[in-house]
Amino acid sequence: QYVKRARWMLLRNPANVPSDQAPKLAELLEANQALMTVYVMKASLKELWQPTNPWHWRAAWRNWQAMAMSSAIEPLIRFARKLALYWKGILARMRWPMHTGQLEGINNKIKVMKRMAYGYRDSEFFFLKIKAAFPGNP
Repeated sequence: QYVKRARWMLLRNPANVPSDQAPKLAELLEANQALMTVYVMKASLKELWQPTNPWHWRAAWRNWQAMAMSSAIEPLIRFARKLALYWKGILARMRWPMHTGQLEGINNKIKVMKRMAYGYRDSEFFFLKIKAAFPGNP
């Protein structure tokens, strides 16, 4: 019951926990070892999302995954297994940091060009127009 009331406090970043709630959080984490483990693992996973060298990320990911698997906490193990299915996509994001907003903007511009290109007989010309619109991208 106490954990349910402390849900939002547990979901906050450690730096954003108000000073009046910090003792309650410390008491809750001391009382429940599994909760403490998951809380620390959440903080270390959050550090992984900071874009660094992709190969350092891969080593840090393997380390985090090994810690999660050895924790003997079933929900954490399930989460680590599900996240492991997406490691290639996450690694690609680290190597080429493009936000979805940029991608949507590029797709929208291509759609507009496609509407304007209605009637072009040559698809090669259309692709040349797309490449000319985005000179820095291969």
